[in-house]
Amino acid sequence: MVDLKGQYENIKERVDSSIMNVIETTAFINGPEVHQFQKELEDYLDVKHVIPCANGTDALQIAMMGLGLKPGDEVITADFTFAATVEVIALLQLTPVLVDVDPINFNIDIEAIKRAITPKTRAIVPVHLFGLVANMDEIMEIAKEHDLYVIEDNAQGIGANYTSKDGSKKKAGTIGHVASTSFFPSKNLGCYGDGGAIFTNDDDLAHIIRGIVNHGMYVRYHHDVVGVNSRLDSIQAAVLRAKLPHLDEYNAARRNAARKYSEAFSGIENIITPTGFCNNIQTICDVCDCHVFHQYTLKIVNVDRDALVNHLNEKGIPCGVYYPIPLHLQKAYRDARYKEEDFVVTNQLIKEVISLPMHTELDEEQIDFITKTVINFVTK
Repeated sequence: MVDLKGQYENIKERVDSSIMNVIETTAFINGPEVHQFQKELEDYLDVKHVIPCANGTDALQIAMMGLGLKPGDEVITADFTFAATVEVIALLQLTPVLVDVDPINFNIDIEAIKRAITPKTRAIVPVHLFGLVANMDEIMEIAKEHDLYVIEDNAQGIGANYTSKDGSKKKAGTIGHVASTSFFPSKNLGCYGDGGAIFTNDDDLAHIIRGIVNHGMYVRYHHDVVGVNSRLDSIQAAVLRAKLPHLDEYNAARRNAARKYSEAFSGIENIITPTGFCNNIQTICDVCDCHVFHQYTLKIVNVDRDALVNHLNEKGIPCGVYYPIPLHLQKAYRDARYKEEDFVVTNQLIKEVISLPMHTELDEEQIDFITKTVINFVTK
C-alpha cells in the first residue's frame, strides 16, 4: 500500500545525516530538531502555533483537554472513520455522538450534524477523511451559531488546501479552533516511528496545550495543569524536517496517481471513483488541491467487494478496506441512542469501499497492472 523504502532512497543522505547529528549531540528529547521542525511546519501551514507530540491520537486527546471539555459534554463526529477519533472522546469521559457521512465524499454529513446538536453539545470533530477536506465553511457556520468548538482531525489531510466561499485558501488543520495530525509512517508526511502535532491560532489555547504535553509543566517541577507525557522525539523530528520540503511534491505525485487511476476506471459502471469539494460545491471534479489522497478509495457496486479483495491479494496487489465496521457497531462504542436508520450511508459504504495502493513512488506500469486487474474482475 505504501513504498517507504523507495521514498527513503530519494532523501537518504539528508535523513541519515540528520539522524546521526541527533545521535552525536544526544539531544534526544525537545532538542533543536524538534524546535526547528515546529517553526518550519508553522511557516508551511501559515498557522501561529504547532505543538509537536508523541502521536496523532495523543494530539486529538490533548486538543480536547486544552479546550476544557468536561465529562458528559457531547462531541459530534463521523461514524465512518478510524476508531482513534471516538476513542479519545470516550477516554476523556465525554459523550461521543456519531453521525452519518456524505455518500459522495465520505466526510461528515452537514445535515446530520445539525440534527445531532443538543444543549449538551460542545464540539464538532470533522475528519478530513482519506485526504479530502471536509465542508469547513458550513461546519464553522454551525459552530458559530451554536457556540461550539471545531477540532479538525487532520491525520489524513496534511497539505490539503480548502477554498472557502469567499475564494480564500487555507491549509487543512488551520480553519477550526484547533487541529490534530499524525506523523505515522504511512501518512503523507510520516516519520519513522510515531509522532503527532496540534495546530492552533489561539495564543491562550497554545499555552495550555504546551503545558499539557509536558506533564503540565511550564517551569520544571512546577505542575500548573493536569498533563500527559507526549513529546515528539528529536530523531523523528529530524526525519520530518527532511520530508517537509517535499510534502507538496509528494501530494502532487499522489494526485497524479489518483488522476491516472480515475482515468483508467472512467466509464466502468461498477466502479465509482473518488470525488471532492471545489469552491465548497459538491461535485464530481478533476483532481484538485482539496484532496491529497492519503487513500485512493473506490466504491464497488453490484460486484462482490470481498471477492475483489481476495482476487487482488492473489495477484500480489495490496489493498485495504477502510473501514469494515462502522464505529456505532464496534463493541466498545455501541449505544442504545444509535438507530440503524441514522447510518444508511455508512452501512452501505462498509460493503462497497476498497482502497488501492497510493504513494509517491507509484509508476505507470504499476497503475496499469492494478487498474486492469480490477477492471477485468468487475466486468467479467
